[in-house]
Amino acid sequence: MARRTLGVLGGMGPAATTAFLARVQALTPAQQDQDHIRILADINPRVPDRQRAPDAAEAMLGQMAMRLRDAGAQVLAMPCNTAHALTASIRKVGLPFIDMIEETTAVATAGGARKVGVLATPGGEALYTRALQARGTKIVRLTGADRLAIMSGINAVKAGDLGEAPRAEMRRLAATLVAAGAEVVIAGCTEVPLLLDAGDVSVPLVDSAEVLAAACVKACR
Repeated sequence: MARRTLGVLGGMGPAATTAFLARVQALTPAQQDQDHIRILADINPRVPDRQRAPDAAEAMLGQMAMRLRDAGAQVLAMPCNTAHALTASIRKVGLPFIDMIEETTAVATAGGARKVGVLATPGGEALYTRALQARGTKIVRLTGADRLAIMSGINAVKAGDLGEAPRAEMRRLAATLVAAGAEVVIAGCTEVPLLLDAGDVSVPLVDSAEVLAAACVKACR
């Protein structure tokens, strides 16, 4: 089977995108350069805020998808959970689009978990709520001040802070979800796994970026 070229809509944020690209490389079974996937990446930090300016963001994402298609991409992926609310313009370009939310939800529920915790932006949380409920699974959400705390952690990564303070806070937030009954925790924002490792959580941690990377390898090889 011929390999397909992957087009990546990135830059939301840049650190999460480069970490995702590293995951694709690491998950690809390869003995030499030629065994790897060809990737065309548009790492565009100028995409407007996905929650405050969704219309402008969606228009730019559509333009990015068209440019990737015209450059030779055959499959599209976007390592930003929140932006998956704005995929209509991406899908219109006519290429297969790997849905990060659907892929991650499938992995998180594959073991039969009935309560799944989600660490995400409000927009990403809404997407996972719908996807989990469609599978008959209950979502466990952060509440109160913790909803602001996770955004502080996400913004810390965007500002280049991967230090112990945001890491400790992300561990605390994950533990809060587990204490509330989560049997699995989804790292539902691509900045989250830059602060949180599987060993930091007492239940399985599903890294949405890693799930997407694995799906991209499968689709393109």
